[in-house]
Amino acid sequence: MTPDPMPGDRFRTRGQPAALAAVDSMLRTGVPHALLLAGPSGVGKRTLADDIAAALLCTAPDVGERPDRTCRACRALAHGNHPDLHVLAPSGAGQVIPIGGREDRGVRDLVRELALMPVEGGLRVAIIGDADRMTDDAQSAFLKTLEEPPAGTVLILTAADEERLLPTIRSRVIRIRVGPVAKAAVEEILVHAGLADAAAAARLSRLAGGRPGDAVALARAPEAVTIRAEIARTLLDLTRASRADRLRIGRDLLARAGALVAAVRGGAAAGPEDGTTTRNVGGRGRKAAGGSMSSAGAAGADAARRPAGGASDAGEEGSSAGGPAARIPAAERRSAALALIGIWRDVARDLALVAMGDAAAVRGIDLLDDLEAASRTLPGTFAPDQLRRLDVAGERLEGNVSPELVIDALALGWAARVAA
Repeated sequence: MTPDPMPGDRFRTRGQPAALAAVDSMLRTGVPHALLLAGPSGVGKRTLADDIAAALLCTAPDVGERPDRTCRACRALAHGNHPDLHVLAPSGAGQVIPIGGREDRGVRDLVRELALMPVEGGLRVAIIGDADRMTDDAQSAFLKTLEEPPAGTVLILTAADEERLLPTIRSRVIRIRVGPVAKAAVEEILVHAGLADAAAAARLSRLAGGRPGDAVALARAPEAVTIRAEIARTLLDLTRASRADRLRIGRDLLARAGALVAAVRGGAAAGPEDGTTTRNVGGRGRKAAGGSMSSAGAAGADAARRPAGGASDAGEEGSSAGGPAARIPAAERRSAALALIGIWRDVARDLALVAMGDAAAVRGIDLLDDLEAASRTLPGTFAPDQLRRLDVAGERLEGNVSPELVIDALALGWAARVAA
């Protein structure tokens, strides 16, 4: 259940005035049959999708007061059991949305549901979260429904990388941009939800980089904040390590990233949903803008207790530095690698900011002294080069390259010191 909206506000979405204005206008004049909420992971796209669904299914007499959060439909939505709201999201080891017809629920299942009459006699709303994770076959199967949706149906898609959607899908939806949230708004979300005091909220907001979902996830898992700081500090030390040590430390960091993923997931399970996406952790795979912690599937809690160099679901064996061979589900290994790359990007970004003389904008403010010391011993091209390498690493993970090999390559290339 989400916390109560702030006084006098129908929507739970925060820090998105332009998107909310567009939605409010559509609700008053007529919502298109298909919307695409596009923007980075963790900025509140799913919260906005839930707000739109609530407004469309609310039965308050005055359209301008929907969602009123008090009618029977709104109460059913709050409890997650409204019969006319259909939700589809990534699943399985690859965290994709399949075409369906097998064990995992897919697009064909959603299409069959939408072909039925509405239970409540009004609209039906379908939310496809992370629609950019649909397989090509799933997108093709979805296209006919998008072109000719059943009467009284509104389709809401969310996507962090809309370029992965077929052009024929992008051309048939109305796009609403959902961007990073202002630091003050993220702080307000944390304080209002009772997740942090003002000082802690300011620190978490800085770390989250405009992503309320990340800030909420970290606030609910203090252990994850500690692990994140340890990883960032170790990455700065890694530039001084020998080649052999960089390989060993890289595998150790992958294991710690697995522990971070498990801690965040445990925090999300222990606390109520707040509307911002906290169910997923890990850095954005393709060209993560600033190193989000909010995409790719959440790893299981066992990731904190198993070595990172284990095997995939198919039984491939590997070993972490200093640990025996182990079997770890592919989704957990990938999520840990994405989480590590997300933090790695933040460190590289902060190094670039320090080199440019903009230390006030760094996210890891607690590491400022270390960042400045490292920056003095690195060539000016180090941070930009590393950010490009991290982009490529994320793309390779999307292509199912071994997470261990990806991290090994990053660790080996994370060294370019010059004489101080």
